[in-house]
Amino acid sequence: MNVTSGRIDKQLRFRGKLVDFLLRSKSEAKWIEAMRKSKRRSDKSIGKNIEGLSCSEEWIPRPDGSKLRIRIYKPLHSEGRLPGVLWLHGGGYAMGNPELFGDAYKRLIRASPCVVVAPDYRLSIEAPYPAALDDGYEALLWLKGHAGDLGVRDDQLMVGGESAGGGLAAAIALYARDRGEVSLAFQMPLYPMLDDRMRTDSAKDNDAPIWNSRYNEWAWKLYLGDRYGGEVPAYAAAARADDYRGLPPAVTFVGDIEPFRDETIEYVENLRQAGVPVKFELFQGCYHGFDILNPHAEVSRRATAFYLEAFKHAVSHCYAEQPDKGAGG
Repeated sequence: MNVTSGRIDKQLRFRGKLVDFLLRSKSEAKWIEAMRKSKRRSDKSIGKNIEGLSCSEEWIPRPDGSKLRIRIYKPLHSEGRLPGVLWLHGGGYAMGNPELFGDAYKRLIRASPCVVVAPDYRLSIEAPYPAALDDGYEALLWLKGHAGDLGVRDDQLMVGGESAGGGLAAAIALYARDRGEVSLAFQMPLYPMLDDRMRTDSAKDNDAPIWNSRYNEWAWKLYLGDRYGGEVPAYAAAARADDYRGLPPAVTFVGDIEPFRDETIEYVENLRQAGVPVKFELFQGCYHGFDILNPHAEVSRRATAFYLEAFKHAVSHCYAEQPDKGAGG
């Protein structure tokens, strides 16, 4: 999909082109090296707290004996038990950490008080699938098992994320449903990275700013490792699922010029056909991550308000009793 300058929202155009120019990688090897440099830069933010929130950190055990770092964000003052939100950060599965996405936690907590648990899941430059899925699910089990200590309602566990984090959120929703250990009340996979096959019109030859078809292909190759081009499970790429029944209600949005447009629309339609309630909006003239890159643009404000309203509605209406109070403790 060829994306001309005229197709980009005027308020997003300059910043999108500038950032795209500064971050552009001309080869797969250079892109991977850029991901490694990005990790070294983001490591400097580890442990950074967010003003206006109660912030803490835990290290939880993995089955192999190593430990997973998770960040916990709460309102400074709250009454009663709150929803618990597992939030997975974006970054093409290859970059980022929880500390870089503080604005997302602030927005959620301000929209409706909640407790956010954000795992520092293993990136694909360190370990391919299923490392990130395993880490995300371990964090979800921990959230469920420690709901009482965290001040969380165990009948309101939710999952969300943006981009690769959105894809991971959708995968964890499938995985949790199939494992039967945790019941999720709501999911928020925002412009999610769902389909390694890149077979949709929006995913083919897309040259939009920030995230294009080349970066998408390189990111999937890195994340899937030896599985790339072969048998890929739905827990790695949620668009490959063939049964969407029993998944939690959802909200998502996507820009109309980005690679993930069509796979997001397909995910929404698959959920609806399975009887799962979904709120969805398509935003015109928007490239990938537009709401993060230029949060003050009018279209970014509308997108943010849209999913936060859906989140507030879910807090008031969406509940899921846990199948086993003791799992994950």
